[in-house]
Amino acid sequence: MFSSNVSNFEAGYIQLFHSTCKIIIPQIITAYASLYLLVPKFLNEKKIYIFIFWLIVLLITMFVLYVALHMYLYEPKYIEYYDDLAKKYAKDSFWERLSYFSVFLSKSILFLTPVVLLLMARFYKNQQRLLKLNEQKKTAELVALKHQLNPHFLFNTLNNLYSLAIKKSDETPDVIDKLADILDYMLYRCNDTFVSLQKEIELIDNYLSLEKVRYGNRVQILFKNNIQKDIKIAPLLLLTFIENAFKHGVTQELKEASIVININLENNQIIFYIKNSKPNASLDIKEENRIGLKNVKNQLELLYPNNYTLDIENSKETYEVTLKLLAK
Repeated sequence: MFSSNVSNFEAGYIQLFHSTCKIIIPQIITAYASLYLLVPKFLNEKKIYIFIFWLIVLLITMFVLYVALHMYLYEPKYIEYYDDLAKKYAKDSFWERLSYFSVFLSKSILFLTPVVLLLMARFYKNQQRLLKLNEQKKTAELVALKHQLNPHFLFNTLNNLYSLAIKKSDETPDVIDKLADILDYMLYRCNDTFVSLQKEIELIDNYLSLEKVRYGNRVQILFKNNIQKDIKIAPLLLLTFIENAFKHGVTQELKEASIVININLENNQIIFYIKNSKPNASLDIKEENRIGLKNVKNQLELLYPNNYTLDIENSKETYEVTLKLLAK
C-alpha cells in the first residue's frame, strides 16, 4: 500500500486498502496452505505430481475467491470511479471472468510470490540450523575421538611407571614428574581445537623420555624439529603415530630397534615424518588395525578436510609415515 500511488485511486486510501486486500487475502491462504499442507504432505514426500495437481486446484480456488471479492465487494463500492474500459469489463458475468486464462495466470503469479519468498526464507533458516548441527556434531566427534585416544596413551605410560616401580629405579621420581606434565597438558591445556605445535613437541619430548627409561638400550631414538614459528596444530595427532611406532616396532623387538622422527615447516605446511624398524618375528599388522590410527584419520577428515596428505609405507623391515598438514 505504501509503495502504491494513491492518486490512482479516486476514493483515496480506503479504496487502496480494499484493492490491496482482495490480493493479499488469496496470497495469505495460498502461502499457508502451501507451506503447512502441500509442501510437507506431498513435495517433501517426493509426490511431485500430486503436489502439482493440488497446487493448481489451490490456485484455481484462489482465483475464484479473488474474482468473487472483486465482483461482489470491491466493484459495488468503486464502480463509479472506473474508466470506460474497466466498466466494459465489469459487465462480464462471474463465469466469463473465470474463463480469462491470461488474468488467471497473472494473478497466480501474484498469489505464489509470497510462497516463493517464504520458502526461500525457510530454506535459509534450515541451512543455518544444519550448519549449527554439523558444528555441534563435529565438536562431539572430536571429543569422542580424544576420549578414545587418551586412555590408550595413559595405559601405556602407567605401564612404564609400573615397570620402574617394580625395579625400584632411581628414575621413578623423574618419570612421575614427566607424567604429571603430560597429564596436565592433556587434561587442561589441549582442550582447544588447535594448540601450539611447540606444546605438542614438548609433549612428544616427555613421552620419548619415558620410553627411553622403559626400553633403555633396546631402542635408538632420533628426534629432530626445526619449528621456530608459533603455529598451531590439532592436539595429540602426532603422538598416535609415535605410540604405534613403539608398540609395533619396539615392544616385539628382541634386539635393538630404531625410531626416526622429523617435524619440519615448509611453505606454511607442517611435515611430520616417522620411521620405525620392524622386528623380524613381528606379525603383519594391517595399517587400518593399528590402535589410534583410525581415530587420527577421522580427526584429519574433520579438522583438515582437503588440507592434508597421509602417506604410509609398510615394508618388510620398516614402517614409515609422512603426514603433511596446512599450518593454522
